[in-house]
Amino acid sequence: MRTEIMPGQTSDYRGFDLVMADNPPEPSVLLADRGYDSDNIQKKMEARDVLTQIPMRKSRKMRVGVDHSLYSLRNLVERCFNKLKNARRVATRYDKTAEFFLGFIDITSIRLWLRLLST
Repeated sequence: MRTEIMPGQTSDYRGFDLVMADNPPEPSVLLADRGYDSDNIQKKMEARDVLTQIPMRKSRKMRVGVDHSLYSLRNLVERCFNKLKNARRVATRYDKTAEFFLGFIDITSIRLWLRLLST
């Protein structure tokens, strides 16, 4: 897992290159929301032989289909973000610096992972 901080007003796809730059295990499928629907991302993932499942934006001229049974797995990621936000310090962003904020996200992620392993 890799985390990066982007300004809140920045579009999602601008941070895509930061997150996918040194992703150690090569992904086989990319599940993302409409915010990541761009030709640039589609081409980069196609070059890496990654199957993309991104719903198209309403403004897209060429229609692209999505496998809804595979895309429904994205719900697991959304639930993980929900669990991360249950940590009050993450949800309210009390930390002054990005390093402390990302560190606490890492600590919370490890705590969630350990909880998953113990069940």
